[in-house]
Amino acid sequence: MTEKIRIAIAGYGNLGRGTEAAIAQTSDMQLTGIYSRRNPKDVQPLDSTIPVRSLDDIARYKQEIDVLILCGGSKNDLPQQGPALAAQFSTVDSFDTHARIPEYFESVDSAARSGGNVALISIGWDPGLFSLNRMLGEAILPQGDTYTFWGKGLSQGHSDAVRRVPGVRAAVQYTVPSAEAIEQVRSGSRPTLSTRQKHTRDCYVVLEDGADAEQVRQAIVTMPDYFADYDTTVTFISEETLRSEHAAMPHGGFVIRSGESGTGEKQVVEYSLTLESNPGFTSAVLVAYARAAYRLKQAGETGARTVFDIAPGLLSPRSAADLRRDLL
Repeated sequence: MTEKIRIAIAGYGNLGRGTEAAIAQTSDMQLTGIYSRRNPKDVQPLDSTIPVRSLDDIARYKQEIDVLILCGGSKNDLPQQGPALAAQFSTVDSFDTHARIPEYFESVDSAARSGGNVALISIGWDPGLFSLNRMLGEAILPQGDTYTFWGKGLSQGHSDAVRRVPGVRAAVQYTVPSAEAIEQVRSGSRPTLSTRQKHTRDCYVVLEDGADAEQVRQAIVTMPDYFADYDTTVTFISEETLRSEHAAMPHGGFVIRSGESGTGEKQVVEYSLTLESNPGFTSAVLVAYARAAYRLKQAGETGARTVFDIAPGLLSPRSAADLRRDLL
């Protein structure tokens, strides 16, 4: 019997829990440990037999880990954890601050090479699967335009921004793609669309006692970088409604390449996702790419990689011969 790939998880929030569940669905992997900055006694994994340990002690368990999946946040965790852990382990992460990916890649690449490891960065659906589809669209239809629409989905970063507004007790924010804009793109007309034309933003807010609703609404809709460039709706609700109707984390979106083939015909290529759980799906992508990281390390490769560098067959537990026979 082939030995299973030994996976460990660093960080145990929504993404860490999703990763544990995704590993349980595989036949060729086993979870050997969860490593957290919290007190291990306060972490309750889905499978109570999985050991939970302090992240500070992870180097002691190096011989038990083939691939370490990093489930920390992109803002504060991964910029430090990514390079530090890639120097010790082969890793997969979901770093998603698009503007900082080039510098993050360089720092992780250097660390991974120094440790003789493979590090797959910015793995998920955007960046990740959407990135692949943007690249494929450009490569196949060089004369054309690429459009990315996100949602309807709960945005964690924008929700946090709303919660920072004085007078807000709790809040969630949804990004909603414009149906009209999507249909324009699907028609092959290749429209020029402003930020405001492509998406709207819906905020659901629980006010602090005594807070001025109109003042809070104005603070949200005029917020630079988050809401000022969008048509934004603010709806005030109770805490009970927030808990009962907005606890899930749905998301998704579309990547559409609209262009012309060399013979002059309109061609439209579309890839879409509809997700009931953003972290649940992102963790499943991380786990598939952990398989690729393991195989690359076994082949003697080192350094950082992105989705552009990974052959799709490396993601599958099936052999190349099986894939050719059944899926080609």
